[in-house]
Amino acid sequence: MKRVIEKNKRRVQRKNHIRKTLSGTATRPRLSVFRSNKNISLQVIDDVAGHTLVCATTLEAELKGTKPNIAGGAKMGKILGERLKEANIDSIVFDRNGYKYHGVVKAIAEATREAGIKF
Repeated sequence: MKRVIEKNKRRVQRKNHIRKTLSGTATRPRLSVFRSNKNISLQVIDDVAGHTLVCATTLEAELKGTKPNIAGGAKMGKILGERLKEANIDSIVFDRNGYKYHGVVKAIAEATREAGIKF
């Protein structure tokens, strides 16, 4: 149990270090990634106004059953990219939320880029 707490503590330290300089605006909002052992949640946030512009989560009815693995991350990234295009957002800032850039987080980023969104 202590090892899990230490691992989460290091992730929070990475998150705080990243968020000191990373912020989203109306023209270039922030894509925040949250992953757990059961779900993936993505939010595109305008930090200046304090509003979520677009979101996608595995708890939605159409995405129910999507697993938080690399294939599921790629699917989520593709869907989020389509939703961003519908909202006329073509450029974002990627906030990995303290997670290391590999596996699911990398799959989300690459699938969103393939959908035509610039980072």
